[in-house]
Amino acid sequence: MRHFTLKVEEAKCWGCKACEVACKQENRAPDGVRLISISEEGPFQVDGRWHFVFRANRCRHCDNPACLPACSAGAIVQRADSVVVLDRDSCTGCRACVSACPFDAISFDERGAVAAKCNLCHHRLDNGLLPACADNVCLSHCINLIEQEH
Repeated sequence: MRHFTLKVEEAKCWGCKACEVACKQENRAPDGVRLISISEEGPFQVDGRWHFVFRANRCRHCDNPACLPACSAGAIVQRADSVVVLDRDSCTGCRACVSACPFDAISFDERGAVAAKCNLCHHRLDNGLLPACADNVCLSHCINLIEQEH
């Protein structure tokens, strides 16, 4: 069985946010909803040189996702390939999953009154494609899909 993980090598990230744009376009995310977000830390000095660190916040598709049991509506499921999927049509908007996620990776669509999270572009994975954020949009090539056999 395949198992998917999205690896982000933050030390390589330039902070260009091309991954955010690709994700937003691919998933047609509404205003205010970001399924992946890049934050900036710095500037700070290291050995007399100025540095920034860019952090990619996204769903980790955990082995034991805290969001799954928190969803009383059953709108969150974990596929056999480990991808954690939130079905927006089944979401009641209670925000329990938002609170349960230890990575603050679940957004809330105020207009639609439902939760939103990275589904690892499972519609693309199912067709042999990479998630939008990892599909040659990352200029520093720091976002990679890791596929393992289990």
